[in-house]
Order: sequence, then structure tokens, then C-alpha cells
Amino acid sequence: MKLSRKRILSFTATFLFLIVLIFTAVYLKSVADYKRSVKETTFSNLDISNVPDGAYAGEYDVDFVYAKVEVTVQNGVITNIDILEHKNGRGSRAEVVVDRIIEEQKIEVDAVSGATNSSTVIKKAVENALTGEKLKNSPLKKSRAINKINSYAYFFAHLHL
Repeated sequence: MKLSRKRILSFTATFLFLIVLIFTAVYLKSVADYKRSVKETTFSNLDISNVPDGAYAGEYDVDFVYAKVEVTVQNGVITNIDILEHKNGRGSRAEVVVDRIIEEQKIEVDAVSGATNSSTVIKKAVENALTGEKLKNSPLKKSRAINKINSYAYFFAHLHL
């Protein structure tokens, strides 16, 4: 049975259309999940003056935006916040939010206009640092990229073809 050229092209076009449709649906779902994650992000009423002196690491991830920070506390005061990693779309302007946190000595500071989601993620990373474990030595553990590469390597090493 020989298929006509027109029929093959029609089948190929339909197949490609379905593939694009599936990828679009997956992308739109991930965007909706991202927006929901940012919207549902809450902050505790953390009293920074009760945080012991030291360097603390924290991170927060909502898929499209990710931040990893190191926060230094001395005498119950945040003295420094280093942004170790900030994955963002157009939200790099939000990085000045750490200056506001240091200036006001609280996490619930105003977000940077036009970079609200990135501001929220950075603030939550700072909160996670201050409520998490104290670092023995900086910097943080392996980066997320290395962890991701290791998980892919493990997968392919155990893939039996």
C-alpha cells in the first residue's frame, strides 16, 4: 500500500500540530503553577534580633525564579546579604531588595516595582536562611546545576538499552 505524498504531508502536519499543542499546554500549566507558588508564598514574623550571630544560607525556588543567598548576622542585626545565585526572567532589578532588608532590618519590605516575583523569591530565600541551619563554612553545598547533572548522569548510567 503506497501512501500519497499529500497524505504523508497531511499526517506530518497533524502530528507536528499535536506536538506543539502538547508542549504549549505543558508550558501554560507550568506558568500557572509558578504564578500560584509566588502568590501563595507567605512570610513569618521573624524577630531578627533573636537570630544568633553567624552566616546562614537559604534558597527558594518557584521554577521560573530561584534565589540562593547567604545572610550574615552580627549582634542581632543583618550586616550583609550575598545573592549567590538568582535565576530570573527580567527580575534582576529585584536584587536591590536585599539593601532594603538590611536597611529596615526586616524581611517584609516593599518589592521592587516590575520585579515583584523575584523580590518575593529573594525575600523568602533570606527568611529561609535565617530560620534554617547556621553554616559552618561558606559557601553553600553543591549548586543546583551540579545536582541536576548528577541526577541525569545517574539516570543514564542505569538506563539499560
